[in-house]
This record gives sequence, structure tokens and C-alpha cells, in this order.
Amino acid sequence: MVGLGLIAVTPDSVARAQAQAQAPASKTEPLTIATKSGAKRFEVEVMRDDAGRSRGLMFRRHMAADHGMLFDFERAEPVTMWMKNTYLPLDMVFIQPDGTISRIAADTEPLSTAIIPSGSPVSAVLELNAGTAAKLGIKPGDRVEHALFQRR
Repeated sequence: MVGLGLIAVTPDSVARAQAQAQAPASKTEPLTIATKSGAKRFEVEVMRDDAGRSRGLMFRRHMAADHGMLFDFERAEPVTMWMKNTYLPLDMVFIQPDGTISRIAADTEPLSTAIIPSGSPVSAVLELNAGTAAKLGIKPGDRVEHALFQRR
């Protein structure tokens, strides 16, 4: 995650994260990706604070095919992500402030602590089920349409 310093992981914090992951998903918002082959629509949970961004999809075992998680970093900067405690393989879509996709890290490895860099300044990251970007033809240069990018 962005600016990950050292995070204290205690048995209590892991138990809280697991309980939150098993709770009903947060409210979703519509998101569309404009590709060369047409619009691809998703319902996304939006993580707008440090606690939500840190938790992300940790401990979840399932995500619907047309769902995702959007991480709002509030400003453009290089970001790093990881898959620690994340059981779902994911595609990470790195998004510039204007909604343009700059990079896609496809098929990330579950439970890995390997750092996944944005490669350039971005203001958001969209996590989708692994293989979704390739299956739907989502590529760098495509545009993400969501209220988050209209404010910038």
C-alpha cells in the first residue's frame, strides 16, 4: 500500500481484519472502463481512508466477477501494493488522476509480500479478479469512469 512503513501486526489486529472480511461487503458504487471494444461495467467498494486501504481485500475468499475494489490515494504519487493475507489472485489496475490506466499488474500472487509498484504517479488502484483485464481487453490507455476522477 502507499507509503507502507512498518505496520504492527498482532494476533488481535489479524483477528479484527478477519472478522471485518467476513462481514458483509461495503456499499458499492458503479465504475465503468471505456475500452476499444466497449464499456465494461463493475460495482466497486471504494477505500478512502488509511484503515480501508490497509485492509483492502485481505482474508476474503470470493469476489463476484463484476465487482472490484477501488483504492483512492487522494493525490498522484508512486504507490506500492502487496498481497499479504489476500487469498484472491488479482489484477491491479493503476490509474492516473484523469482516469487513464497507466499500468496493469496481472495475476498477482495470493499471500505474497512481494511489492507491486505503480511504475509512475497514480491516484488510484482498481483491484479485479485475476484474468479480468485480459478477458475483457482492458489495457493501459483505457479510461476509468467514476466520480473519483471527475473531481480532479
